[in-house]
Amino acid sequence: MFRTALRNVLAHKARLLMTVLAVMLGVAFVSGTFVFTDTVSKAMSNQSRKSYDGVAVSVTHYGPGRAEDGTREEGEPGISQQTVDKVAKLGGVDSVSGRVSGFAGVADPSGKLIGTGWANQGANFAPVKDGKDPRYAFTEGHGPAKADEVALDSASAKTGRYSVGDKVRVATNGPVKEYTLAGVFTTEDGAVNAGGSLVLFENKVAQELYLAPGYYSELAVAAKPGADAGKLLSEVTPIVGKDAKAETGAALAERNAKDIEKGMSGLKTGLLAFGFIALFVSIFLIYNTFTMLVAQRTKELALLRAVGATRSQVRRSVLSEALLVGVLASALGLALGVGLAVGLRAGMDSFGAKIPAGPLVVSSTAVITAILVGVKVTVLAAWLPARRTSKIPPVAAMGSAHLPQSAKGLVVLNSIGGVLTGIGFALILWGSSKGGETGRWIIGGGAFFTLIGVAVLIPMLSRPLIAVVRPLLSRVFGVAGNLAARNAVRNPRRTGVTAGMLTIGLTLVTGLTVLGVTIGKSVDRSTTDQIRADYMLTMASGGDLDPSVLTALEKTQGVTAVSGQQSAYFKGSDDRFHAASGVNPAAIEKLVNFKVVSGSVAGLAQGQVAVADKTAKKAGLTVGSTFEATFDGAGAKKTLKVAAIYEESELVSPYVLDVKQVPVVEGEKPQIRQVFVKMAGGESKANEQKVIDALGDNPAIKIADKQDIRNEMGGIINMMLNLMYGLLGMALVISVLGVVNTLAMSVFERTQEIGMLRAVGLNQGRVKSMIRLEAVVISLFGAVLGVGLGTFLAWALGRTFKASVPNYELVIPFDRIGVFLLLAAVVGVLAAMWPARSAAKLNMLTAIKTE
Repeated sequence: MFRTALRNVLAHKARLLMTVLAVMLGVAFVSGTFVFTDTVSKAMSNQSRKSYDGVAVSVTHYGPGRAEDGTREEGEPGISQQTVDKVAKLGGVDSVSGRVSGFAGVADPSGKLIGTGWANQGANFAPVKDGKDPRYAFTEGHGPAKADEVALDSASAKTGRYSVGDKVRVATNGPVKEYTLAGVFTTEDGAVNAGGSLVLFENKVAQELYLAPGYYSELAVAAKPGADAGKLLSEVTPIVGKDAKAETGAALAERNAKDIEKGMSGLKTGLLAFGFIALFVSIFLIYNTFTMLVAQRTKELALLRAVGATRSQVRRSVLSEALLVGVLASALGLALGVGLAVGLRAGMDSFGAKIPAGPLVVSSTAVITAILVGVKVTVLAAWLPARRTSKIPPVAAMGSAHLPQSAKGLVVLNSIGGVLTGIGFALILWGSSKGGETGRWIIGGGAFFTLIGVAVLIPMLSRPLIAVVRPLLSRVFGVAGNLAARNAVRNPRRTGVTAGMLTIGLTLVTGLTVLGVTIGKSVDRSTTDQIRADYMLTMASGGDLDPSVLTALEKTQGVTAVSGQQSAYFKGSDDRFHAASGVNPAAIEKLVNFKVVSGSVAGLAQGQVAVADKTAKKAGLTVGSTFEATFDGAGAKKTLKVAAIYEESELVSPYVLDVKQVPVVEGEKPQIRQVFVKMAGGESKANEQKVIDALGDNPAIKIADKQDIRNEMGGIINMMLNLMYGLLGMALVISVLGVVNTLAMSVFERTQEIGMLRAVGLNQGRVKSMIRLEAVVISLFGAVLGVGLGTFLAWALGRTFKASVPNYELVIPFDRIGVFLLLAAVVGVLAAMWPARSAAKLNMLTAIKTE
C-alpha cells in the first residue's frame, strides 16, 4: 500500500504541486520567523555581552527616591568623582571608567539630521590607563581631548562625508554648537545599529551637557587578573550608596540578553500568527486537493477493496500520500524560510536598521516546528477525504465514481457550523461591550469561532446567495452565465471550502483596513479640528525642548502667538498622579481649538485650570469646583479652581493650566514637549524659514505644519496596514491556488457534460467564459462574506478603542472595499485560466465517451 501511495503521489504532479506550494508558503513563514528572530536575538545578545567584556562590576545610578508626599528626596545627581576614586582604590580593581550619555544630533552638510532621531546619542570619551577608551576602536584620529572636539561613529561620518579636522554641527537639548572632528571610530553600540548616530564629547563637556560637572550615571569596573567579581561586587556596593545599583558584568549581560529575548518574543508571536493563518487557509486547499484525487481514483480504490484491501489499508494509503507531501513541503518550506530570514535581515540593514554581525541561527526548535507543523496540517486536512474513501464499497468499481453526500451529513455539519457561529458572534458582542484589552482578547476568540463556523456554513449559504445573481449572469452572459451560476452550486461543499479561503483572507484584510482608516480619520480630525497653530515644534529625539526655543521665537518677526506645552504631574485627592499641561494663557486659544463644554478658558490667566470632559466626569468636577494638587518633584501643594470643561483632545493633557502655576525643581529644566507657533500670513516657505533661522538651523528640532502632523500620524497607520497586507498576501496566494484546484476538479467531474455541451453547439469561447464566470462567482461570494465579517469585526474592535481614541467614529472605506471586491474578481479570472483552457481543449467525442 505504501508503494501504491508513492505511485499515486508521482502520478498527480500538477495537483499535488499546488498543495506543496500552499504548505511550503505557510511553513516558510513559520520557520523564517524562528530563524530570523533567533538570529537577531543571538546577535544582539552577543553584542550586549561583548559590551561588558572586561567589566567585572557595573554600577548604574538611579537617582534619589520620593517621599510620601511625592517630592523627591535629597541626593546627588549621579556617581561623584570622589566615589569613583574610592572604587579605584579597591585592591581587586584594575581600572574604573565613568559613563554619561544623552541625546546628540549631528547635521549633515545640508543641515539635515543624520540618523533616526530617537537613536541619536552622545556620550563621554573616558580613556583609562593606556589613554584609550575600551568601548571604541578608532580608525582615524583620536578621542576628543578638548572642549571643542568630538568624535563620530564611522557610519555617521560616512553619511555626512566628514573627515578628521572638519567642522561638525551638533545639537543636544540646547542651541547648536560647532565642534572640530578629532576622530572616527567603530562601535557595536545599540543606538548606532538601530540607525542612529553616536557623538563622543570630552569628558567634562559630556558631564555638563547630560548630568552635572564631576558626576557619572554609570561606572564600568575592570578587575585585576585573578580577582573575583563577586567579592569585588560586595566591596563596591556599600561605596556607591543606596541611589545606585551594582551588579557583576556577567549578571548584567545575562539580564540584558533575557530582556532582548523577551522583547523579540512579541515580534515572533506576531509573525507566527500570520504564518499560522496561511497554514490554516492551506487546510482548505489540501482538503480540496485530496478530495479531488480521491474522486479521480474512486474506481481504483474500490477495486483495491475488491481484491482484498481493508478499509484501514485504503485510509492509510491516502494518509501516506499526505505524509509524503507534508514532508516534502515542510523540507522545502524550511529551506525557503531560511532564505526569507536572510533576505529580511539584509532588508533591515538596507533600511538603516542595522543588525549586529553574527551567524545565522537555525535552531532545532525551528526545524522540528517547521516539519511537525507542515506534516500535521497536511495529514489533518487529508484525514476526512481518507476516511470517506475507506467507506467506498467494492461495488463502486462498477458504478458511478461520484457519490453524493448524505443529507444527514449536511444537517450535522450545518448544525455544528450554526453553533460555532452563534458562539463566535456572542463572544464578539460581549467583547465589544466590555471594551479595553480584555474585550479585544474576547473578540479575538469570538473571531476564531466565527470564521470556523462560517466556513462550515458556507456550503449551505452558497445556494441562496448565488441564486440571487444567477438572473443577472443569464441576462448579461447568456447560456454561459446561467451554466456558470448553476455549476458554482452544484457541489456546495467544494464551493464552500474554496470560498472559505477567500473569506478568511478578506475578513482579516477588511477588518484591518476599516479599523486603520477609522483610527486614521480620528487622528486626522484631532489635528485639523483642534490645532490652530501654523507649526508645531518637537525634538527629533522625543525629548524636551530647551526653554531658549520659546525665548527665540518670541523675538522672531512675524510670530503672532507662541506657547510651549510644559509637562507636569500632580497627585490629586484620590492619591493618584495626573498629567497636566502648562501653557501660555495669553496665546493658547489662538493655537489650540478648545471645544469648551462649559466655562471659559480665559480663566487660565487667573491661575485656574481647564479639565477634559471625560476626566472631569470621572473626578466629579464641574466649573467652579476646587481640588488639591501636589506637584511631582517640587512638592508644591496648590488649590486649583476649575475654569472650563472642554472636549478631550489629543494635543493637550487632561488638565491645562498657566505655565506659571507649574513649579519646576531647582536646578532642573522644565519639560517642554511641544511648542505651538502662529505666524502672520499662515503657513509658507518664508515663514518656515524664519522659524528655522530663529532656532539657529537646529537639525534636532522638527518643524511640522498641519499636513506634516497628519502625514506623520497617518503614515504610521498606513505603514502598519501595508505591512499587514504583505503578510496576509500569502493567505490570498493560497486562496488563488484553491480556486484553481476547485475549477480543475469541476472540469474533471464534468468532462462528459462539457463534451455534450460542445456537441450541441457551445463553442470553445463560451466554454471558457463558463469556467471563468464560475470562478468569479465563487471568488466574489467568498469576498462578500469576508468583507461583511471584516467590517463587523472592525466595528466590534473599534468599540474597545473608542474610550481611548478621541473623535472616534466608524468609517467604512467603500473605495478600498470596492478594490478588494475587484481584486477578488481578478483572482477568479486568473485562477480560471488553466482550467478554462483545459476545458476548451477537450475533444468532444472523447469527452462524451468518458464515464
